[in-house]
This record gives sequence, structure tokens and C-alpha cells, in this order.
Amino acid sequence: MKRVGLVVFPGFQILDMAAASVFEMANLEVANEGEHAYEIDVVSESGGAVRSSLGAAVQTIALDPDAYDTLLVTGATQLQPSSPKLLRLLARAVESTRRMTSICTGAFVLANAGLLNERRVTTHWCFARDLQRQFPSVRVEEDRIFVRDGAVWTSAGMTACIDLALALVDEDLGVDVSRAVAKKLVVHHRRAGGQSQFSMLSELESQSDRIQAALTYAKDHLNKDLSVETLANAAHMSPRHFSREFRQSTGQSPARAVERLRAETARILVEADKLTIERIASKTGFSDPERMRRAFLRIFGQPPQALKRAARTRRMTEAVAA
Repeated sequence: MKRVGLVVFPGFQILDMAAASVFEMANLEVANEGEHAYEIDVVSESGGAVRSSLGAAVQTIALDPDAYDTLLVTGATQLQPSSPKLLRLLARAVESTRRMTSICTGAFVLANAGLLNERRVTTHWCFARDLQRQFPSVRVEEDRIFVRDGAVWTSAGMTACIDLALALVDEDLGVDVSRAVAKKLVVHHRRAGGQSQFSMLSELESQSDRIQAALTYAKDHLNKDLSVETLANAAHMSPRHFSREFRQSTGQSPARAVERLRAETARILVEADKLTIERIASKTGFSDPERMRRAFLRIFGQPPQALKRAARTRRMTEAVAA
């Protein structure tokens, strides 16, 4: 039986407790003569009652850094300094804990404990750029539902804690169990980690008029050359100055933003299922279907054909329901 600790602290976001329900339902799914897959504890640095941001308190036990297979560090609706004692406990726990995970702004806690250096991570999109600024060595992927980098898993905020917990159950007990748990929780089977927290087509913008001009140009010319030099010219800036200001303004490089814009537009066309994959790749600026497939795997965690099949299934389900 795997022991799971949900780490809370004063002011934690109470919705993150929903992650514990995933493991509870997994226990019910695999129950056999009283056997459970998971033992779930709510833990804090010293134990006792811990008040959430809502005001409701939960009872906890003291965190034993050597006792857990998996630790999930909760987040908070407002950033706050991490307790030095909690940071020390987490830094010790990483030596014996198989999986160290965070929900929402819990990524800041792990980063403060020195556990995210050079790792790919995510957090709630509202705080992603703050995380990148405060911890330059962390590789923040602000548009992911969850990210796994070795033994460290991080998720976006709010309901993404359920997606993260379902992914952990999937790894431990298999897809059939995680799917059954999702049904019991009345949620869709977990979203892929690469799925966006939001659409870059609508959310990517800049307060700089020049950078915004380049973004508008890119959205309108996805099937054209969108090199840094081309975008800089659209912004009436030198390529070097443009690249630096673009990253400061949007939190990512021009090349990454362009790939994301192309992939999201391609995804819309793929799910509409009216054009061939080859035509979509050409229309959205990918040089060939294989390059588009690799971009889809990086960004969405699934190839175009899988997304096309899923869209067809949704349409069929909706037609039957109607």
C-alpha cells in the first residue's frame, strides 16, 4: 500500500483537497478483502488544525519526511512566504519520497525548497511568470495542465489537481482504474498533461504596441515565414531588441510562441475534421505533417490523429444525447 501525504499550510486553497478524493475512489475501485491501494494523510509541518483560505480548518498530522511514497504540496490563492521548517522537511523528504508533486502555487514551495532547479514545471497561469522571474533556473511551461519531470510532478491550479491525481493513479494502477475513478467523480477522464490551461490564440497579448503588432502579424500569416527577423520587421525593431522585449513581454521566445499559435490553429482544423492532415500542416505553416505531429506531442501530449478521433467521438456522443 502506498502512503500519500497531502501537504497543507495556513491559507492553503481548500479546493486542492479534491486530489485526496481521487485516491479515496481508487481505493474503492480496487478494494479486495479490506486491502487498499493508498493510505492518505493530510499533513503539515507541525500537525494540528490548519486553516484554509476559506476559513475552514482541517486536522493534520506532522509531516514525517521519511514516511511517504508520494507528497502533494497544495497551493494558495495568494502567494505567501514559505515556512523555513516546511522547506527543510520537504528538502529532506525528496531523498526517500518516490514522487514529489505540487498543485497550483505549491510549485513556489517546491522551488523555495530547491527542488525545481533545471526542471520543467507548471503552475496556475496567473502566477507562471512570477515563478519564472523568481526562479530563473526553473523551466516554467505556463500553459500545461500538469508536467512531469522525472520524479517531480507539478500541476496548474484549481481543478487541475484532479487531473494530476488521476495521472498518478494511472501510473500506479493503470488506465482502467483511473478511468473508473474519473467516472465515479463525474469528471471527464483526465486531461492530457500537455493540454492548455487556456488558449494562446485569445490570451497571448502584450502591453507593448510593437510586440502586439508582431503578434497580430503572426496570427494573420501563420503559413508564411515567421522568423525573428520577419517579426522584428513587423514590429519595426531590430531582431535582437525584439527578441529581448518579446520574452520580457510574453514570458516566452518568439519561436515558441509561433509554434504554439500554429499548433492551436492546426488543432482547431484537425478537430473540425474537414481537411487532410497534410493540408492542415501546409495551411498553418508546418513544413510537413511529421513536424506538425512532433509539435502536437510537445504541446498537447497527443498526435493529430488522436485528437481527430477524440473529436469524432465527442460529436457522436453529443448527437446521441441530442
